[in-house]
Amino acid sequence: MDFGTGHGYLLIGGLILVGAGLLILSLIVNLRVAHSVRDDVRHREKLLEYYRNIFSQLGVILIGIGVSLFIFFFQQNYQDQRRRETELQQVMAKLAARIARGAPVVGSLGEFDEFLDQGGPYVSPVLGGANAAVSAQGTELGKQVGEILLVERDVDVRDFDLLNLSRDFESSFVVNELDPTLWFNIVRDESEIKYATTQLALDYKDLQDAIGGESIEVAVANSEKERRIKHEVLDIFYDADLLRQRSRRFLGRACWLFSKGKSFVTLRPADEIEADTKSHQEWIERSKPLLTQSKSGSGDCFTLLQYGPVPGG
Repeated sequence: MDFGTGHGYLLIGGLILVGAGLLILSLIVNLRVAHSVRDDVRHREKLLEYYRNIFSQLGVILIGIGVSLFIFFFQQNYQDQRRRETELQQVMAKLAARIARGAPVVGSLGEFDEFLDQGGPYVSPVLGGANAAVSAQGTELGKQVGEILLVERDVDVRDFDLLNLSRDFESSFVVNELDPTLWFNIVRDESEIKYATTQLALDYKDLQDAIGGESIEVAVANSEKERRIKHEVLDIFYDADLLRQRSRRFLGRACWLFSKGKSFVTLRPADEIEADTKSHQEWIERSKPLLTQSKSGSGDCFTLLQYGPVPGG
């Protein structure tokens, strides 16, 4: 029986009321016993005494059961509340640690920003993007490849495995109380971060294969190799953009949740954070007002994202 929904209270109240009713009924019968004694009606006196004893005993038993159940449920409810409070504190501590560890990792995304947003915000070519990063050819493409290879050495995509909040939630009550849409979005972002990091590692290898051990300048001078290199560069751009979008949204959401304290389990998804936008820059502009107002530690949640102005934007 679910005591939290009130069914337990109804059972206890019913038992006590029935028990009290039986005791009252036994008192009434006891008055009839007194009349029988006065009238010297032995047969009726014994019968009424029998009924009186039955009613009083049943009443006491039912009241005793009701009181015992109340004490049991009260203790159980108290223990559940204490356990919930303890788990919630643990989850909050893990959430704070996840944010603190994830912030430096997300900060490394600035290196992706530098070449993705050349000439304006990056938009996937499939959606009509044509900024300088996407349209580079020849010498500019060679320069771009050099920047990509530098970022490959500087940014270890394996570090993004830290952005996995579901590990902290899935073994606690929190997963049952979180809004289902919010929980789904958290898990989805984690999956897409994992996908992007896996693909980036493969993309880097494919780019090296396309260059074929030659210098970048010589490789892009060959039209066939240039075509292959351009294809691999666009793949890297797509996965790097997916990584930065999902990572920053993940960290921004985690910080927003933390800023709400223990009440975060009752939150509904915030459209400013959860919206899927055409470009990362569009998401930044949409979420910035909410994240700027949300505080985590000594700063606001938007500052944690470490996202600067778009070069050439």
